[in-house]
Amino acid sequence: MKQVFAPWRIEWIRREDKNPDVDECVFCELPEWPEERENLLVARSLHAFVLLNNAPYNPGHVMVIPHAHTGEYTDLTNEQLLDHARLKQRTFDALEAGLSPDGFNTGLNLGEGAGGSIDDHLHTHVVPRWEGDTNFMPVLSETTVIVEALEDTYDLLHEAFAAQDGAIVPDEDSAVRFRFDGE
Repeated sequence: MKQVFAPWRIEWIRREDKNPDVDECVFCELPEWPEERENLLVARSLHAFVLLNNAPYNPGHVMVIPHAHTGEYTDLTNEQLLDHARLKQRTFDALEAGLSPDGFNTGLNLGEGAGGSIDDHLHTHVVPRWEGDTNFMPVLSETTVIVEALEDTYDLLHEAFAAQDGAIVPDEDSAVRFRFDGE
């Protein structure tokens, strides 16, 4: 039997509190924290932000998250929906430029029965995929193998977002900012 060695995951497994610095909702509070790079917040717009998933299925697994605290997609205003959609477009562009995947899986876990760990603040998962990236590990042992450190992925995506037209880059430790037409 082969073993996958991933010692950095033990901190995640052993943690007592999922989000020790959070009073209410991590997706509401995290955009207000000053350490954007440290917290894996890679891009933001007026109504949404892009966060690297800290338990990714594949390198580059991000979430595009509206600032509005709701678990109901239909609660978003037209302005929030459009901003969220535009930031998803920018996310696909950044992932393609930074990681060159062969495709994407994307979706929302809506409602408690959908299996997401945070069901009261909707978020769209975007998972880059490469031909042949699924092997026996997830099928037989319910294990995924991540081949790149989150910090390295952050650097690639930050650079790719920063290279896009209209990107505002305060500094290398801050999320790339976007303002869409009419904002």
